[in-house]
Amino acid sequence: MLEWSVLVVAGYLAGVLNAIAGGGSFLTFPALVWAGVPPIVANATSAVAVLPGYLGGAAGFRRELGEMSRASHVKMSLVGLTGGLCGGLLLLITPADVFSQVVPLLLLLATLMFAFGQQLLARIRKSEHPLPLLPGLFAVAVYGGYFNGGLGIMLLAMFAAAGMSNMLLMNGLKNWVSFVISLISVVAFALAGKVLWLEAVVMMLAATLGGYQGAALSRRLPANWVKAFVVLVGLVMTAIFFARA
Repeated sequence: MLEWSVLVVAGYLAGVLNAIAGGGSFLTFPALVWAGVPPIVANATSAVAVLPGYLGGAAGFRRELGEMSRASHVKMSLVGLTGGLCGGLLLLITPADVFSQVVPLLLLLATLMFAFGQQLLARIRKSEHPLPLLPGLFAVAVYGGYFNGGLGIMLLAMFAAAGMSNMLLMNGLKNWVSFVISLISVVAFALAGKVLWLEAVVMMLAATLGGYQGAALSRRLPANWVKAFVVLVGLVMTAIFFARA
């Protein structure tokens, strides 16, 4: 009962955090590992748990996404699918002990990206040499298929590096592409039998409730407070996983 309670609370708080500032995977993945789930299976199950939130977020930006041509959507979706599948397959062939060694580094990278992502976006926008969009998207998609943490801020940074400036459109694309990347990787994980469906569905429902209530809470809580809390959680989880490695 203690383990299930932790998973439910982690899923709920992940939904709250994702609705306000992001970073919910800093809770879902470590909670599953704490409950005794092997890291690769925990990563796959966590990806399932946060999947619906991406689609809901994209739906909230329907108008902005509609400003892009159908051809652009198709190209970005196909690149996201391809990269996400490559990342998911890469995870599946990674030995469990190797992934356990890599996890602390991935958590640290995701935490730093979350903490300094806005500063990075500001610096990237000053660059006079935009990066090619689709190759950059493919690289980020491979990361997202392999490890979901920090995917959103990495996509925003990549969009900015490619010369985009409309933040509403960038946020809509971030949610849609995150959904595409996660969906194809989840399919790969499911076919490989790496998803604990009961745990995933329970955390998904808790995250959905948390996301609904987090939207209302976001109007009262300063986003900087929530961001600081997420960074603190990320650093603590990184230290714990380094100690375990």
